[in-house]
Parts: sequence; C-alpha cells; structure tokens
Amino acid sequence: MTIALILVTLLLLLLTGLPIFAGLALYGGGLLLAVQGTLGSVAGIIFGELNEYLLVAIPLFAFMAYLMIRGKVVDDLYDAAYTFTRHWPGGLAVATILACTVFAAISGSSVATALTIGAVAIPQMLRYGYDRRVAYGVVAAGGTLGILIPPSGPMILYGVITDSSIGKLFIAGIVPGLIMSAVFMAWAVLRSATGTQQARRDAPASAREKWLALRKAGWSLALPVCVLLGMYLGVFTATEAAAVGTWMALLVTVVIYRTVGWREIWTSALDACRLSSMLYMILAGATVFSHVLTKLRIPQQIVESLTSVNLGALGFIVIMMLLILLLGMFLETISIILVTTPIILPALHHLDIDPIWYGVLLVINLEVALITPPVGMNLFTIKAITGSTLAPIIRGALPYVALMLVVLALILWWPDLALWLPRTMVQNAG
Repeated sequence: MTIALILVTLLLLLLTGLPIFAGLALYGGGLLLAVQGTLGSVAGIIFGELNEYLLVAIPLFAFMAYLMIRGKVVDDLYDAAYTFTRHWPGGLAVATILACTVFAAISGSSVATALTIGAVAIPQMLRYGYDRRVAYGVVAAGGTLGILIPPSGPMILYGVITDSSIGKLFIAGIVPGLIMSAVFMAWAVLRSATGTQQARRDAPASAREKWLALRKAGWSLALPVCVLLGMYLGVFTATEAAAVGTWMALLVTVVIYRTVGWREIWTSALDACRLSSMLYMILAGATVFSHVLTKLRIPQQIVESLTSVNLGALGFIVIMMLLILLLGMFLETISIILVTTPIILPALHHLDIDPIWYGVLLVINLEVALITPPVGMNLFTIKAITGSTLAPIIRGALPYVALMLVVLALILWWPDLALWLPRTMVQNAG
C-alpha cells in the first residue's frame, strides 16, 4: 500500500508538468526529511552516484552523434540503402528502415534518428506515392531503434543503476535490434506487395551503382562497426568506445566529408553538454528518490511480497512489462528507468533474473512507449517535421506497436536471442 501511494503521488506530480529532475528531487527530499528529519546526507548520496566513470560515455556518445548529424552523413546512408532496395515492393520504406538501423548505431537516440532520417525520407516517400500514414509510421517506428541498437543512452543509465556491464548491454541489444529491423522491413514489403495503393519503384541498380553507393557511405558505415567490434573483441570498454567513436566522427566529418568546421564542433559540444547535464540532473533526483525508498524498505517489501505469492520469474517480468507499457503512455523513457529500476532491482536478484536480459526487455518496451499516445516522443517528432496532425501519425504507427510487442514476446520466450552474443564477448580487463 505504501509503495502504491508513493508511486501514484509521484506520477501525479510529474504529470503536472514539473521538470522531471525537480519532481524526483523535491519529492524524494521531502520524503527523506519526513523519514530521517534531515537532508544532510543528500549531497554525499548524489556525489556518490554521479562520481561514476561509466557516465563519461554519455557526453562522448552524444558529441559523436551531433557531429555525424551536422556532418550530413545521413544523405549518403539513405542513398546507399535505397540503391539496394529501390526495385523491391516498398523499397523506399525498406531503405528508410535500413537507414534508421545504421543511424541508430551512430546517434544512440530515437528522437534524433526519427528527426534526422524523417527529414530526408518522408518527403521522398510522399513524392513516390506512399500514403502519408505509411510514411509517418515507417519513420516513427524506425526511429525507435535508436535506443535498442547500441550505443544507447538509456542502456548506459540502466547499467549504472544496476551495476551491469555497459558493454554487455550494448552487445545484447544488437540481435534484438536487427530482428526488430528485419520485422519492420518484412512488414513494409508485405504491406506494399498486397496493398491496393502501389508506390513507384525504380529499376534495379547495377553492380557498379551499388559499389559506388557503398563506397560513398563507407566511412559512416565503418564508425558503428568499429565501435561495436572493438567492444565485442575486448579491445576497449564502453567508455573507451565512446572516445574512439568521437575521434572517428571527427575524422569522418572534418577530414573526409569536410562538412564540419570549428563552429559546428563547438555547437555539437554545447549540445552534448546540455543533453548530458539534463540526464545527470534527472539521475541526481532519481538517486535521492531511490535512497528514500531504501530507507522505507520498499524494495525489501516487494521481495517479501513476491516470496509470499510465489509469482515466479516469468510472472514477475510479465507484470513489470505490462506496468511499463502503461507508464510509457504517460512518462518518457529516462523517467521510467530511473523510477522503476531501483525499486525492482532486489527482486531481480531474488528471482535470479539476468539483469542484461531484463534490460533488453525494458528497452524494447520503452521503444513501444515512444510511439504510443498520448506522450509518444517520436509521434511529436514526426508532427514537428511534417506539420501534420497527430491522428494520421498515430494510425501509421499502430501496426508497428503490434510488431514490437511480438518481438518483445519473442525475446521474453527465448532469452538467448539477447544473451548469446554477450556470452561470447572477450572481456576487457581495463
């Protein structure tokens, strides 16, 4: 009863429009003051949580993403994808999803992926005769891959909270992310092949055209491959991978493409600082809130409740997925991670649930949240790009919600889809 009252009060507070970090910090601080009569320990608690080497990866990956966005590499990625798929039914939609998949491995952000790819892809799909709902849905869904395919900001925060390997979380997201991408592409082809409205298709590309397109996009394709392969082979840690990726992004955009100068580097650094500061402030507020929950023995009470009802690991995860699906309709992804994870972490340990597996399930569920109303961030991103009303965007995205839930059920039923690749990793001792 206590935990339900606390969570409902927090949700009502956040739904008033109060900034997330302020809601978490003020509410957590108020509860802490009521419990122990002083706030003297708050500074030490926050410093202890933020004084974490792994958190350096967030501004570095953000800086890398902003450089690649300003370097306009997305045009070459999109052209290369379309060169290979332009003769398929729904070829342009498939190319959009492919471009989203690759750009997700560069940006680490769903909103950035939807915004950047959408600005190029949506006008092109409309020119080729695609129904606007189809075009909106493809980009909204494809953009969600930004937080599942590494690097992923939410995965970094989850890893810090649960003390899990960021590298393993990243590698665990690859196979589910590729499965999700393949399911999206299969649906795009099937829908176009069986639909009444036929979009324009171009003639197949020659081998020379394909080679030239690949060569042109080669550097931007090489960046995520090098970063992920380096982590997988144990050449560097996730934080070191962020630094390597940043240097590669500078090489690609400044030296090779020559589309980024000092002004763009400075602006990208400022944007990365703003994004990181926002995340760190939310994390600080969540730290205060989770500390007071520990003081109230809320996590221990949850474990005791699970023991008494004998829910089991699978039953617990199903209930959590349903709860997060509901929360995702009203809260954004970072808030959900920071509010729920500290509470249920002892239950994960008690039920012997692999935190890497749960992390992948959590992120897939958060992907669904990005395209479910009323607070689906990718829906509003598409609205900002197109000036459309929300209704056609939501209708276009709904089939992909069902597809994502199917993939979620698949990973839930077959954990090795997420866990096999991390088990084969070479661990970095540094």
